[in-house]
Amino acid sequence: MKFFIDTADLDEIREAESWGVLDGVTTNPSLYAKIGGKLADFEDHMGKICKIVGEDVPVSAESTAKTTEDMIAEGEHLAKIAPNIVVKLPICAESLAATHQLYKEGIPVNMTLVFSAPQALLAASAGARYISPFVGRFDDIGEDGIEQLATMVQCVKNYDFGREVEIITASVRTPNHVTQAALIGADIATVPMAALKKCLAHPLTDQGLEKFEADWKKVVEG
Repeated sequence: MKFFIDTADLDEIREAESWGVLDGVTTNPSLYAKIGGKLADFEDHMGKICKIVGEDVPVSAESTAKTTEDMIAEGEHLAKIAPNIVVKLPICAESLAATHQLYKEGIPVNMTLVFSAPQALLAASAGARYISPFVGRFDDIGEDGIEQLATMVQCVKNYDFGREVEIITASVRTPNHVTQAALIGADIATVPMAALKKCLAHPLTDQGLEKFEADWKKVVEG
């Protein structure tokens, strides 16, 4: 499984990149607003992210356009920021048409806010490079997000779309989300920094370290 980090915070991206586990970055308007981002600085900020991770690492930048024509225009504009920009579009009729055109132009699209297998299949058929089901938001309304993810993964993987299509497990809240997504065969988990750090934590690891340190202290003190 690949790990993407779901943030617009440059310090978090630098930290994740330093671990050697960062395969991509996903951002959205909410994440950019969370760091106090300004409209005038948006393109420069996305460029900084792309520079931190390197041109081989995909960085999703979301369009806020409403019409197909505007999505295409904004997607083309965003793609000029850096060669590793992926245009992020929410699933809808307008974005399917925009995705189809951007795909023909060689601009990758991450179709987001996907909540059903038919939506995922339509996104893949239209030309989306990535498809992002939101696991945690299913859980928020009392549904099984992992079960929904499994259905989408199976449906998409059943077919050859003539190109690579990867499923990004989004709205990840817990290490168990990551584990279950990996067992299902989802290609990617995009994880907030807090959840990524939780993936490192285990009480038995902490206990083991404490014992090693205590035993080594005995050796040092003779």
